[in-house]
Amino acid sequence: MLGNIKKDKGFYKRLIMLMLPIMIQNGITNFINMLDNIMIGAVGTAQMTGVAITNQLIFIFNLCIFGVVSGAGIFGAQFFGSGDNDGVKYTFRFKIIFSVVISMLGIAVFLLFGDSLLGMYLKGEEGVTDAVATMGYAKDYLRIMLIGLLPYSIVQCYSSTLREGASPSLPMIAGVVAVFVNLILNYLLIFGKFGFPQLGVNGAAVATVISRYVELAIVIIFTHANRIKYYYMCGVYKSFYVPGRLVLDLIIKGLPLMLNETLWATGTAMVNQSYSYLSLDAMAATNISQTFWNVFSIAYMAVGAAIGIILGQLLGADKLEEARESSKKMITFSFVLAACVSVIYMVCAEFIPYAYNTEPQIRHLATRLMQLTAIVMPFDALTHSSYFTLRSGGKMFITILFDSGFVWGLNVLISFVLSRFTSISFIGLFAIMQGISVVKSVIGMLLVKSGFWIKNIVVDHSEQ
Repeated sequence: MLGNIKKDKGFYKRLIMLMLPIMIQNGITNFINMLDNIMIGAVGTAQMTGVAITNQLIFIFNLCIFGVVSGAGIFGAQFFGSGDNDGVKYTFRFKIIFSVVISMLGIAVFLLFGDSLLGMYLKGEEGVTDAVATMGYAKDYLRIMLIGLLPYSIVQCYSSTLREGASPSLPMIAGVVAVFVNLILNYLLIFGKFGFPQLGVNGAAVATVISRYVELAIVIIFTHANRIKYYYMCGVYKSFYVPGRLVLDLIIKGLPLMLNETLWATGTAMVNQSYSYLSLDAMAATNISQTFWNVFSIAYMAVGAAIGIILGQLLGADKLEEARESSKKMITFSFVLAACVSVIYMVCAEFIPYAYNTEPQIRHLATRLMQLTAIVMPFDALTHSSYFTLRSGGKMFITILFDSGFVWGLNVLISFVLSRFTSISFIGLFAIMQGISVVKSVIGMLLVKSGFWIKNIVVDHSEQ
């Protein structure tokens, strides 16, 4: 590995320069989310669990938006790689239109069915009082968070396009500013400091919504003020025209990816619902574990995002063999990076839960969950890298089968059966789910090795 890095110093420098802004933005975002989580946990376990349950639903919406911008982004990266600025503009317009539509639908669904969806996670063994209190906090938090769905969606459209255009710095800066705004407002509004009202869980939601509007303002203002640097965004709002043939291709390639992200997120939420069926403590422990997993996984997650961009640009430029070789290097890099981080995570898992004002059994449970996820983290990195590699060539059907098909066909089915029809413990079920992810990583590597994903999908549009 070290020999390869020395040999291909220029390549790895490009990879690191692309992944670093993404990693910094995601790192700060997840670190602040971690502090938010600890602050909410300091208020009480019911409050922390209520927010965690609501975030399961928000997570599904977020991945719907991610699916829209990522599906179109496959074309955006390849258009940029081929020097087709009009193609980049058309792709951005498509993202905006569909993201706004999805946001409106999401808000409607949460308003009409939010209570029923939240109630799915309150089937554990604890008393009615705990469930009622948790439900109340979850409902309050969700209603406020709905105000922030639209700005979140628009920011994702801008951020993805800027990254595809090799300009990841502005989304990073906007994200950093937003998370610090969120952190400060959380402290003021959750605990009522410096004359601000003490709003608890509601204060956390208000802080998040305000920070999203701040992020949106920064991204829009600086993108359109700097016409030289972001030249491919000039005139993007002169109309909302997108060529019919491209719309068709974007729908054929992009909407299946949105469907995949939605199904994957829904499947993950269903697995968590099976956890909560065994015990309400499972949601609190999973919340702690997931929060810190997000922090420790930022490095290989950033590599995955960079893989999608770099391979997309290479495929769009018809550098097919270079794309094949680059994928091997980046996947190996991601695996080694994750293996190093997993060791640190394993050690830290013994101490992290003590930052929370919660019951000892929840702390102990959270530690065991973090240690299990640390063991499989390198394999998760392989899965993540494989997913972005397959996606870069527009192979949607196989990507969906590999990602959401796997989750629903194995994870959801097995977790449902074991949680309802056996006496398995929560920790035992969680361990089985982690073992399944190792199997998935092996399948992902076999699919990447086959090379069927190596394809230029924008050549026809570039010739128009």
